[in-house]
Amino acid sequence: MSTLNELPVVVIGAGPVGLAAAAHLHERGIAFTVLEAGDTPGAAVRQWGHVRVFSPWRYNIDPTARRLLDEAGWVAPDLEALPTGAELAGDYLHPLAQLPQLKPHLRYGTRVEAISRVGLDRLRTAGRASTPFLIRLADGEELLARAVIDASGTWGTPNVLGASGLPARGESTVAAFLEHALPDVLGAARDRFAGRHTLVVGAGHSAANTLLSLAELAESTPGTTVTWAIRTASPARTYGGETADALPARGALGSRLRAHVDAGRIRLLTGFSVHALTPTAGRVSVMVRHADGSEESVTVDRIVAATGFRPDHSIAAELRLDLDPVLGATRALAPLIDPNEHSCGTVPPHGVNELAHPETGYYAVGMKSYGRAPTFLMATGYEQVRSVVAALAGDWAAARDVQLDLPETGVCSSNLADAQAGACCS
Repeated sequence: MSTLNELPVVVIGAGPVGLAAAAHLHERGIAFTVLEAGDTPGAAVRQWGHVRVFSPWRYNIDPTARRLLDEAGWVAPDLEALPTGAELAGDYLHPLAQLPQLKPHLRYGTRVEAISRVGLDRLRTAGRASTPFLIRLADGEELLARAVIDASGTWGTPNVLGASGLPARGESTVAAFLEHALPDVLGAARDRFAGRHTLVVGAGHSAANTLLSLAELAESTPGTTVTWAIRTASPARTYGGETADALPARGALGSRLRAHVDAGRIRLLTGFSVHALTPTAGRVSVMVRHADGSEESVTVDRIVAATGFRPDHSIAAELRLDLDPVLGATRALAPLIDPNEHSCGTVPPHGVNELAHPETGYYAVGMKSYGRAPTFLMATGYEQVRSVVAALAGDWAAARDVQLDLPETGVCSSNLADAQAGACCS
């Protein structure tokens, strides 16, 4: 068997943070392999390609990746413009993945099934830190690694629709009527929504984006109706600062949404939690409970569950993880990203120390590192992998010198094509 340091670092995921990790590993002269379940770099990003983020390009490009691209003659976009997901994938991630320094080390259509240590289950302690990681793929192939950087994200594990963190009764039986965050209402998914009644559940900006698209669709397609349901008593959080907002794009999002609600184009239900779902003659009957304990039934054609995401740590079940019981992030990171205390732009700098687990050499980075917290920024993920890779190279001074330059806002995305004002979250 190869000694530990002769083995590559395995990076899981070829999204923005996974490819940034690859760029840093290359710069440090550390062998690496990137495993991507999708068929392209940024496969998850492409699924929300129609969405325009609030953060300008300058926050969405990793500096080390930028150096490699510039050396290859890459023409950078306007750094103050706001990219769509499709532009992020096509204009940045694709050329980055094509660089000769990275391309030979990327494997697509490769899903990780489990991670362990060679010959050791989670119970065994002796020699653990010096034993290679064993990565088992879905097709049965097994790889060895000196370390694992898990940048697989959370896109594939959305939160359930039901309240209390549990699926609503019957939720699994209505999968054909249920969409998760950010369907392309005005594009590829148009036929599923045109002329139909859609219920959007959620109070975040993913919900707001979808509601605005549905309202636009309703203006051109008769019979298209929209209901918006939130658990709180007021939509004020979603509306934000409107005209008084320091970020015009964020304010415009809230103002447009409020105008649709006030005009009756979007019906708003507050104090709403989904209790049960029942297929009914080609539609879905949604039984809801209000804060006062009363119940109501709403029958719709489609449901968009814009209820956020959660991490799936099952592939690391045989590793020694130390997870915060609330967020599912590391215990050290959780208080720094708690959405009850922090917005995207107020998260303190953090790196390898906060991301470390008792399992030496395993790091979850990027969106997955934040667990259920919705406050992640790509710029944060880039600093995470810079710090982690520096530690893997033995450069602990650089690893612990973490710096973050973040815009101060709590907004994570916008679908306003005309919004080119300052913004943040990706």
